[in-house]
Amino acid sequence: MKIIEPFYEILFIQSKGQLLANIEKAGRTCYKSEDKITADSAESFVKTILKSGHHSVIEHANISVRFICDRGVTHELVRHRLAAYSQESTRYANYSKDKFGNEITVIRPCFWKEDSEKFAVWKRAMEQAEQAYMELLSSGARLEEARSVLPNSLKTEIVMTCNLREWRHVINLRCSKAAHPQIRQIMLPLLFDFYKTLPAVFEDLYKAYKPSYKI
Repeated sequence: MKIIEPFYEILFIQSKGQLLANIEKAGRTCYKSEDKITADSAESFVKTILKSGHHSVIEHANISVRFICDRGVTHELVRHRLAAYSQESTRYANYSKDKFGNEITVIRPCFWKEDSEKFAVWKRAMEQAEQAYMELLSSGARLEEARSVLPNSLKTEIVMTCNLREWRHVINLRCSKAAHPQIRQIMLPLLFDFYKTLPAVFEDLYKAYKPSYKI
């Protein structure tokens, strides 16, 4: 059994200049102010749009992110609407094969220290789940049957594509202190990466959640 930390990678995002320029072109259609477009007008236009509450304009731009996390986190992610998802399937991924290291991979829970009794209990449960899964496969169970014993902590991969308005909504919910600590563990760093790339779109959220970076 392998234990890893969760992480993510931004798979697709247009260059800052092109993305903001596209938003400006779309947004200025509403006001018929295309004549005001200049080489450096896009960023200030987008900031003004957001301040005015005209958030539908930023729906014209998308970002795709691959999350490597536990299945519990993905159950929360897929509740968000206006998004596209593609997720690793336990019906087709056979973790007893060489390509998976002949083992399951689980995500380390961020809320327990490794020398704690709670972590020891969790690790023992993961090992027992792995053993049961392998035994079921060895006895002839189908993948879709054997997966019934796989744990919530099982590592999975999910690609999530949203427009910028939806990403703002997702981040605002999942960076909140009321959110589950394991989803905050990946969403807070993602917010800061979004901010570094698109400060015009994410600056207010960055300022709101910056003090929460250390979970």
